[in-house]
Order: sequence, then structure tokens, then C-alpha cells
Amino acid sequence: MKRIYLASPHIGDEEMKYIQQAFDTNWVAPLGPNVEGFENELKEYVNVKNATALSSGTSAIHLVLKVLGVKEGDVVFCSSLTFSASVNPVIYEKAIPVFIDSDYKTWNMSPKALQNAFDDAVKNNKLPKAVIVVNLYGQSADYDEILKICNKYNVPVIEDAAESLGATYKDKQTGTIGEIGIFSFNGNKIITTSGGGMMVSNNEEYTKKALFLATQAREPERHYEHKEIGYNYRMSNICAGIGRGQLKVLDEKISKKKYIYESYKEAFEDIDDIDMMPIYESPNYWLSVMTIKDGSRIKPIDIMEKLEKENIESRPVWKPMHMQPVFEGYKFFSDLDEGSVSEDLFNRGVCLPSDTKMTDEDLNRVIDLVKCCFVKNLNKESITV
Repeated sequence: MKRIYLASPHIGDEEMKYIQQAFDTNWVAPLGPNVEGFENELKEYVNVKNATALSSGTSAIHLVLKVLGVKEGDVVFCSSLTFSASVNPVIYEKAIPVFIDSDYKTWNMSPKALQNAFDDAVKNNKLPKAVIVVNLYGQSADYDEILKICNKYNVPVIEDAAESLGATYKDKQTGTIGEIGIFSFNGNKIITTSGGGMMVSNNEEYTKKALFLATQAREPERHYEHKEIGYNYRMSNICAGIGRGQLKVLDEKISKKKYIYESYKEAFEDIDDIDMMPIYESPNYWLSVMTIKDGSRIKPIDIMEKLEKENIESRPVWKPMHMQPVFEGYKFFSDLDEGSVSEDLFNRGVCLPSDTKMTDEDLNRVIDLVKCCFVKNLNKESITV
């Protein structure tokens, strides 16, 4: 039975041209024409002045914290509804994460909860050194409100656009809205370099410092001189070649992801128990996510197990960071008086297959299996297996 993936690498012919060029010219190193080319081409795509190609999105966040001067004991506000890689670098620096809830409008950081966190910080005379805002599942947060709050306290916004390359907020590319942005090119992202990331900013000093730290903090001496600890965080020339080929078809991938989302939305609109993730601004539709209404006889696990039996990958919505054992004891600010939006979405959400290699037959197979859970009289013979 054919495997249908949640989101897997989708490689074409262009990537091999750049990879072969790297081999032909012996540029098999963490520098070279593809690295520079990928940086320049991504800068042009998102309309930003500076970009640094790195080994992962996590390394990009780590370097952002370093260039902003985050140190032991500093506080960093973080989106709670995200993958742990958004927060782990805060712990690397022995800083203190404070988790901020989502809102239902965007599924991203709640301005209301953010303001409550700042009120608490002022009361305790401990303002954050930065705020990490995640663009969940490919769409932006409410940046007008978030920036208004952060600018009032002169605290920089780090935009975690790991999942949202190509999405826009009020015609501005995500990743370029905050003080510094990062992208991820992990294998499941909308474009991939196998593993990789990018830091982007309009501040050249941030870029210079990040590049210095990403190459082991080597001083400009003939011998190897080091005055501070650096990291081996640069992207390889081969991986960058994959990225250059992928970037050429990014808009096509966004169109396909949108088609998948809209197909699910149309297919499920007559099922009262299903809601699709709300669309805010112009997302890249990285993952199509559904929620199941409270009180439904069908639970997310029923959907996931049904699909799993048919060799179809799905998964829950991210488990919020404030619920994770590793982050137990850190402060959390909710959007609600009781409970939290992020916990509610985790409890009711299912990420559906959103792979750009899916055929209409694959898509209809997923749709029919989900419908089968809710509609008792669905003709099971119509399900293509």
C-alpha cells in the first residue's frame, strides 16, 4: 500500500545541477559559490539586506540570541505552541524562557497574553531581552499588535519563520518583520536543503557577528586565534545547492499546499464537527490542520489511527512548551481566564497530509478515510486503497 507522508522532501532536476557543479569544481565544503548564491537569491526573494546560510534553523535561533546579547539569567518570551527547537537555544544560553499563549485568530502569539507577560515583567523589574514569535504551520502572527507592545518596551522581536517561508503579512515577507528572522530547511519544510537554516536581517552588524560566531569565532590573524567561543554552524556548499534548486519552485509548492488545504476545507465543510485552521493574512499553507469540536464522538486519535492503518502519516498539533516536562516550572501567560488556547488546540487538532507530491487520488483517499470516521453511511467501497 502506497505511503502518504505528512510533508516530505520534494526534489526536482534543478537541485542536481547545482550539486553536480559543486562536485565538478571540488567545492565540497562549508563555503563556496552555492552558499553565496543561495544567500543572495533568498535575500532577493524575501527582500532583505543580509542573509547567513547555516546548518539548521535551531543554530540560526542560537546565533540570533548570541548577537542580541542574551546571557545567563536573562528572560526571553517565547511562543508556547511550537516545536521545542524554538526554545532550546534559550536554555543553551542559560537564559529563562517565559511562555506566551496563542490566540484563536492566528494560532500564534496572543497580543493579550504578551501584554500580560510584560505587565508582570515590569512589576518584577525584569524585562525580557527578546521575544521569539513563531509563525505556526506557515502563517504569520498579528505583528502590528505584537510590535506595538514590544516597541513600547524597546524589546526586539525574533521572528521564527522556520515554517513560513513565502508567507506574507500585509505584503511583507515573513522572516523580515521582526528585528531578526530565521528560516528552516529541514526535510519536512516547504523547501529543504536536507538540513539547514538561514538568519536574515537588515542590520549588517548582526550578520557580521553571526557569521563570525558560525565559523568558530576565528580572529582575522594568520594563525588560529580565538578570543571567544564559536560554533560550526555554516551550511555546506552541497546543501546550499539543493536550496538554490528548491527556491526556484517555492511559489509552485505554495500553490500546491494551498490546493491541498482548500480541498480539505471544501470536503469537510458539511461535517459540523470539523473546522480547518483559520487563514490569517497570506500563509504558505505548510501544513493543513483540522480541529474537532468539543463533544464530538470522534477524537483526534481516532483520525490518526484510522489513517495510520492505511499507511498514511498524520500527527497531533504541537504539544505546547509550557506543558512539556523539560520546561516545567517556567512562567506561562494564557490568552484565556481559564485553560489556554494552545492546550485546547493541542487536544483537538490533527495535522493532515500536506505533501506536495500527493496526487488527487492520494488526497481523495485521505478525505474519504476522515469522512468515514464521521459519516456512518459513507460508501466504504469509494475509498481508494
